[in-house]
Amino acid sequence: MDAFNTSMPLPFSYTFTITSGSSTTGSTHMNPWMDVRIWSKLPERLLDRVIAFLPPPAFFRARSVCKRWYGLLYCSSFLELYMQISPRHHWFLFLKHKPLKSYIYRANSTGGGDNSRVNSEGYLFDPYDIAWHRLSFDLVPSGFYPASSSGGLVCWVSDEAGAKNIMLFNPLVGSLSQLPPTLRPRLFPSIGLTVSPTSIDVTVAGDDMISPYAVKNLSTESFHIDAGGFYSIWGATSSLPRLCSLESGRMVYVDSKFYCMNYSPFSVLAYDMAANKWSKIQSPMRRFLRSPGLVESRGKLVLVAAVEKSKLNVPKSLRLWSLQDCGTTWVEIERMPLQLYMQFAQLEAGNGFDSVGHGEFIVIMIRGTDKGLLFDICRKRWQWIPACPYLGCEGSGHEDVELRGLAYEPRLATPVITLLN
Repeated sequence: MDAFNTSMPLPFSYTFTITSGSSTTGSTHMNPWMDVRIWSKLPERLLDRVIAFLPPPAFFRARSVCKRWYGLLYCSSFLELYMQISPRHHWFLFLKHKPLKSYIYRANSTGGGDNSRVNSEGYLFDPYDIAWHRLSFDLVPSGFYPASSSGGLVCWVSDEAGAKNIMLFNPLVGSLSQLPPTLRPRLFPSIGLTVSPTSIDVTVAGDDMISPYAVKNLSTESFHIDAGGFYSIWGATSSLPRLCSLESGRMVYVDSKFYCMNYSPFSVLAYDMAANKWSKIQSPMRRFLRSPGLVESRGKLVLVAAVEKSKLNVPKSLRLWSLQDCGTTWVEIERMPLQLYMQFAQLEAGNGFDSVGHGEFIVIMIRGTDKGLLFDICRKRWQWIPACPYLGCEGSGHEDVELRGLAYEPRLATPVITLLN
């Protein structure tokens, strides 16, 4: 466990709103439930359990109360308790991301300074309270882009062509660990990451460099390490299906498999980690889909796409399908209300959109804008997401930068990362 570090900066940036009223002028002892003589006598073990249930922004604010609470982030007994009882937070992390075309000719550029700070901060979205928070990524070196997230860790991949360097970063505590480089040279492969309390699995697929000027989707490399002492450092490789066209950089993990979209025509590729084998799943209405994307929601694979059947008597819409347990059949589970879709389509204007899911929530962001929709699957409720207040506040001027969303579960402790050491 790290030593007590009083110089460690807070990862969150807050905006406080203070309200006052005439009802607060009375003394606190009027409410017996808030009597300081009761709460000041709470045992530390009970108090730690209360603190462990706080969401991360509230926890970091609470650390300013006293020296003991500040040191909880470095206390082994508290972190063990936190990992046992802390509730899961199905949040989202948005980071500035340059389109892949921005990197293609960068190898011949001598500047490079403009790209170095594109990912200096991220924007954490809380779908429960509909609130934004800001995270610092200053510890991540330049030349890396965010590719995936799992178990409180964000995966960063080197953007230079060649063997890929991969870093796993916990932005809440500032821990940064690097994996060994991949064996095969690639350009912008699809990256899959899944982190459990006892293991780390990474899959890198496609964009094999067959020459300095050409790439082809040929192979897959897998990295595995677990607490039982078993590890495979890019040892398991498999061939991709012939003539596949992967969506660069995006993979979704559901029930021991990684999934990614395939294009021309649309289909879904599934990689079974245990069998080290790829398979192809036909997507629904594949000839009429636009901006299809795969998300994970409550342990299920969900396909989100706009449907445009202009020659048939079927209204344009945005639909969600869930992959059934058989692994080949899709069932439509939701359709955006027509009036809302008309508003969405007007803003989207054919530019496309990106989808990301986490738990019971799915976020749909319109490309090139700060507009997005939040869908709560349990409550069957759609709502517009308020614009992130931190975007554009520094006037960075990155006109070709867009936000990329990741499913992110903030965690104060990720002990599995010590396996990499």
